[in-house]
Amino acid sequence: MKLPEETFKTVVSSTPLVSIDLVVSNSAGDILLGERLNRPAQGYWFVPGGRIVKDESMAEAFERLTEEELGVRVPLAEAEFLGPYEHFYSDNFSAKEFSTHYVVLGYQLELDIPLEELPKQQHGRYRWWSRDQMLADPAVHVHSKWYLDRAAQR
Repeated sequence: MKLPEETFKTVVSSTPLVSIDLVVSNSAGDILLGERLNRPAQGYWFVPGGRIVKDESMAEAFERLTEEELGVRVPLAEAEFLGPYEHFYSDNFSAKEFSTHYVVLGYQLELDIPLEELPKQQHGRYRWWSRDQMLADPAVHVHSKWYLDRAAQR
């Protein structure tokens, strides 16, 4: 259920949001990142993902988000849970009037997806990154770098 913008502003300014991040690796072990078009984290390279909406189970959200963000519907059972994370941003989707707080459920999955087939609503362009490239590049958001430690332990 998508909320009207003014209602959603009230929610974002008042409560944490619950989301799912998708740490997608290909068969070569590289991680998929997209350059974010929207706030928060606009302009940074970030893993795909999105919010869980009211009355949507985590399994339903996972399938919806994989389809919206990756162009392919993947069942939650095919992913490995990396754990919970917290993301804090000084801005929000609408302006810099208030911050955004996410409680994020990180999931890892392996998919060989052609970059040209990926949706462009949230990310303007995509790239496969090695672990070393991600860690070294300041354009990769720190929240995406956090997933590398747990993903490497799998």
